[in-house]
Amino acid sequence: MTDLPLPYTDEAHQQAAQWLTEEAYLLDRQRYAQWLERMTDDVRYIMPVRVTTARSAGFDTLAGMSHFDEDLFSLRKRVARFETEHAWTEDPPSRLRHFVSNVRTFAGDAPGELRVESYVLVFRSRGDVREGQFLPAGRDDTLRREGGGLKLARRVIEVDESVLRMQNLGIFL
Repeated sequence: MTDLPLPYTDEAHQQAAQWLTEEAYLLDRQRYAQWLERMTDDVRYIMPVRVTTARSAGFDTLAGMSHFDEDLFSLRKRVARFETEHAWTEDPPSRLRHFVSNVRTFAGDAPGELRVESYVLVFRSRGDVREGQFLPAGRDDTLRREGGGLKLARRVIEVDESVLRMQNLGIFL
């Protein structure tokens, strides 16, 4: 793998950027079953806990601690729960907007894989009385070519805050 991103005119970069845009569309409209179809069978979806440390510490996440560390089975369970009366964190459902930018695409470690860096700013509104909330993050994705298209094989989400101001994380980033 090289440290140089693919040119923005490269077809692989354009496909990756379009994949992220279409993913944001599905998440904003809460079409989670369609979103899950875009995952590989061995997907990992991880959001480590961020901490504020001195530069010399050499880390800014807690080893072994995550807000979530999920596979396809647990992602499916979360989505299935949204369809039940027990999904109180999303009833009424959030109003969401995923703003994706700064997309950089790199050749992956394995044939047929792309590593994609992006920034995401998620706006979330719930109900009529709470203020809207923003959650900025960087994402490091591995997209893999499967079945004629790209699928998400790994996502590591690094939020920009060590103290999250959202009431809950009942949404996907």
